[in-house]
Amino acid sequence: MNAEPTRRFARITDEALDALRARQNVPIENTAEPWCYEATRDNIRHYAHGIGDDNPLWCEPSYAAKTQYGDIIALPSFLFTTSRIISGYVGGIPGVHAMWAGADWTWHKPVLRNQAITTEAWLKDLIEHDTKFAGRAVQQIYHVNFFNPAGDLVAEADSWCFRTDRDQAREQGTKYTEVRARPPRVYTDEELARVYDLYAAETIRGATPRYWQDVTVGEVLPTMAKGPMTVTGFIAYAQGWGGLYIRANKLAWRQVHNHPGLGIKNRFGIPDCPERVHWEPEFALMVGAPGAYDYGPERCSWLTHHLTNWMGDDGFLRRATCKIRRHNPEGDLLFIDGKVIRKFQDGARHLVEIEQSAVNQDGELSVLGTGIVELPSH
Repeated sequence: MNAEPTRRFARITDEALDALRARQNVPIENTAEPWCYEATRDNIRHYAHGIGDDNPLWCEPSYAAKTQYGDIIALPSFLFTTSRIISGYVGGIPGVHAMWAGADWTWHKPVLRNQAITTEAWLKDLIEHDTKFAGRAVQQIYHVNFFNPAGDLVAEADSWCFRTDRDQAREQGTKYTEVRARPPRVYTDEELARVYDLYAAETIRGATPRYWQDVTVGEVLPTMAKGPMTVTGFIAYAQGWGGLYIRANKLAWRQVHNHPGLGIKNRFGIPDCPERVHWEPEFALMVGAPGAYDYGPERCSWLTHHLTNWMGDDGFLRRATCKIRRHNPEGDLLFIDGKVIRKFQDGARHLVEIEQSAVNQDGELSVLGTGIVELPSH
């Protein structure tokens, strides 16, 4: 990766990194407003449906009224809608691509219906990497705290994006050399039947308690399917999550006017947002990706969906991590697996630790995760 690539986009510079480091541990006072301020019935349902989750605990008030909560609650990953920062709205290094790549969540309390959520956030760390995808890359880590109207801390999380040189990734990155060389994948009905059979068999534990004493180390969670990846599916997620830069008309103009590095001209010469890597294959290829691809917070939410299906209404997801290892371009399938690796107690809490991983249709590792679930005890 020694020869200079053809320059179309801004690059990572030492000066920009020094300016960004000066922001570390400084509270972020001004940022884009969240997609959702309140956990309303519709907001919760839209997010749940955006990840393909129809759990009645978040979607059906008549069902949820019979649970310990007395009403619907927000699924754990709903909090992505309440902060642009946790979702990948990064500052500094203007014009340089940002790819959401992971998170480490801790939940303390459930988010109840109609609760308003407030947040505080700061830049926690910057770590430089040498990658196969784009050579020099910067991991930009933020911390966000989430509060309910009483001021209680309901959750906290670190999330990170990788800032990458688009030109370097496009012309000299080697991560997806083999993927780009493959012909477009066309599935047979028999191949699709594997994922459809998993959808048909998907079970929500629901009102049947899963007791801590009944869980064994080594126990395997049912495989969860996601996909086939389509642009339609990516847009379905953005409907519930809100996206980062999706704006129309005057608001789109204002965004580009205030942040010129965001406006990248499309084939009509119109400045458009960098988020279109998720629905415009041509632009995705320009930044080094193998094609239009899924959202990072979406994939993190799939992992927590896997856990909440398994734990049931009386379980509580205490912690979850997600580390993304590759893009899921349109056409991919994803298969999420999990295994119990530890049972332990923390005071009065009975906890189970679960290890997760997901591979695509070719067996390529897509994401790694962990979860710690609190379960009821006999």
